[in-house]
Amino acid sequence: MAHCVLIIEDEPDIRKTIDYNLSKESFKVVQAESIKEGEKALAANKVDVIILDLMLPDGSGLTLCRDIKSDAKTKHIPVIILTAKTEEVDRVVGFELGADDYVTKPFSVRELILRVKAIIKRGATYSTQQGNENSDIELDELRMNLDAYQVFVCDEEIALTSLEFRLLKHLVDRRGRVQTRDQLLEEVWGYSSDVTTRTVDTHIKRLREKLLGVGNCIQTIRGVGYRFTKSAN
Repeated sequence: MAHCVLIIEDEPDIRKTIDYNLSKESFKVVQAESIKEGEKALAANKVDVIILDLMLPDGSGLTLCRDIKSDAKTKHIPVIILTAKTEEVDRVVGFELGADDYVTKPFSVRELILRVKAIIKRGATYSTQQGNENSDIELDELRMNLDAYQVFVCDEEIALTSLEFRLLKHLVDRRGRVQTRDQLLEEVWGYSSDVTTRTVDTHIKRLREKLLGVGNCIQTIRGVGYRFTKSAN
């Protein structure tokens, strides 16, 4: 069955361009030009990925992103924000609300399609890996429940997005070993080396803040990447 991509974008030319190129790659595509239409399309279709513009005629895409990620029925659906806003604060707010990726206009259609494919691939890969592992990881103050996508620090639950959860698990699984940004992009995001993004540093920063004291275990190796220093019990 073809994966379904929902495009919520008010510019018809952009919608048609993305639709045409995704359809050539055998995706099922559903279009919406407003938040209201997007919500209806989301309710009527089994959506695998959402491409979401921020500036919509009936409100902000950030509000819709927050609603999607706070609803148990839709929070698992990856959201790629597509917008003309390039300020770092917009990018950070998007990630805080649970967005999985952020693409600025003007954009490369080829890169956008690669990102859609990468998101779908990493979701399938993670599900397979998860099925072969124990349901919990415990490292002193940190506990991760892999089945429920839950993280606890000193028995207090920490709200992470699905991508933040995968990033943390990747670092924890490879604790003591340095992970370069390219490695993280390829293994957590699923991006090949010809796709560039600055989202790694932003996600690491947010992850450290959310993990409170445990966040200090994620060390920056200047000029190289990151390393988790915690040892297992």
